[in-house]
Amino acid sequence: MRISTLFALATLWLAGTAVAAPLEQILESPHREADSGRDGDRHPAETLAFFQVEPDMTVVEVWPGGGGWYTAILAPWLRDHGTLYAAQFPADSGVDFYRRALQRYQEKLAARPALYDQVKITHLGPPEHTDIAPAGSADRVLTFRNVHNWAKAGTAEAAFESFFRALKPGGVLGVVEHRAPAGRPLEEQIESGYMTEAYVIEQAENAGFELEANASINANPADDTEHPAGVWTLPPTLRLGEENRDRYLRIGESDRMTLRFRKPE
Repeated sequence: MRISTLFALATLWLAGTAVAAPLEQILESPHREADSGRDGDRHPAETLAFFQVEPDMTVVEVWPGGGGWYTAILAPWLRDHGTLYAAQFPADSGVDFYRRALQRYQEKLAARPALYDQVKITHLGPPEHTDIAPAGSADRVLTFRNVHNWAKAGTAEAAFESFFRALKPGGVLGVVEHRAPAGRPLEEQIESGYMTEAYVIEQAENAGFELEANASINANPADDTEHPAGVWTLPPTLRLGEENRDRYLRIGESDRMTLRFRKPE
């Protein structure tokens, strides 16, 4: 990274200036060193532009997981002029993985207060936890690769309703999800982790959203979605370990839909 970029970031974050760091600088920042290798698969700049996110907005990131990959981008970008809600796993979840992920996420935030001290943690775990932000307060609700989990748990309807409730009239729901071929039965979608666009659109429209745009930003034509361990066969999980590892690395991360929905005015 250029020295000028480092100096600019240090000035913005450590001196507490009111000037928001450009997204490009945040993507190049040293705090993303472990994450930036996935930019080529996840296209964060293009994805956030498609979801029309601006640094003065109130944004809810749904289920950022333990690593908070998008949090590392959104938190410093929104820190001075916007608001970031992280709708995390509930602390009282019956799923040990979720509880451990929440703890890792909290530790991540605490380790870098200059970046993450303004993040507001809420919880999504229907039916008990559905208040991801004050009703009608959010400009954007964003979810990345989570819909298959709600489908498996039977909570997709409640999850999308919580998104609708949190958003302002005219607000945007942005969805990135592993994409199954059209017509794949729901049981196979859940087992593989790949959801059809029709399923996601139906859940959103049932909650009151209108589909505004569908982008190919996160499409991966090399992924045929037919893998022995479902989507988790591919990176970053690589569930099969060394078995055909090079082949799956060449495919890259999953083929993904990128959908923009809007809450009617």
